[in-house]
Amino acid sequence: MDLGALEEVMADFCMRSPLNFVPELDTIQIFDSPLVGIANVDDQLFEKLKETDVVGPQHLSPRQWLPNGQAVISYFLPFTQKVRTANRTMGLPAREWLYGRIEGEQFNNALRKFMTEWFAKAGYEAICPALDPRFTVTNRRSNWSERHVAYIAGLGTFGLSCSFITAHGSAGRLGSIVVTKEIAATPRYYQNIYDNCSFCGACILRCPPLAINEKGKDHNVCASYLDRVLAKYKPRYGCGKCQTGVPCEEKIPQKRQSNIT
Repeated sequence: MDLGALEEVMADFCMRSPLNFVPELDTIQIFDSPLVGIANVDDQLFEKLKETDVVGPQHLSPRQWLPNGQAVISYFLPFTQKVRTANRTMGLPAREWLYGRIEGEQFNNALRKFMTEWFAKAGYEAICPALDPRFTVTNRRSNWSERHVAYIAGLGTFGLSCSFITAHGSAGRLGSIVVTKEIAATPRYYQNIYDNCSFCGACILRCPPLAINEKGKDHNVCASYLDRVLAKYKPRYGCGKCQTGVPCEEKIPQKRQSNIT
């Protein structure tokens, strides 16, 4: 079992699962095939996540989730072009994006469950922290950060807007699985947490509640805006303007120098 085999299995699930298609929107496909990375459970960066200025002491290490765990599989599900294009307008989130955020996460959970069962059939134990009863979110901080785990697994880095920028861009959803199967770790092609961000400032101009500036994102302002979107579109909510209509939407920006003054 290697990285290629995992990508093939997950890509096949993406194409076969009816949850990846929205009948209400002319059967639009939500996600393209996933980008997959692997981290060793003993990577020292997992302990660093427990630091207060990173995620926090509440963040559990892979072996706290699964004592015999050997590897962490992290994956990024890129939104399809139709979902991304619809959300490039200014103002309120596109209907396609709202479905991608809510129904898309339902599909993501189905993929998590499928992979857990797939590993079980192969004779290995697997746990998806996001589906585990121990998973908690307090004061908007969880005890398992999909973005930080993806960074450790070599999938990409953070951006000015706190989006996670992969080789397939930032517009998408993340997931992860801790498994007892030993799998070779994916090398990290970056050195710092913002290496994939060009600091062009495009996300600043795209943010409806003005939650982003040259210093980063105010999570409280962003969250308050999402609450207002939820009140309008309940049960769906989302925004994603900082992930669409920007240079990092579907790739790593070519220009790395800062354009912010």
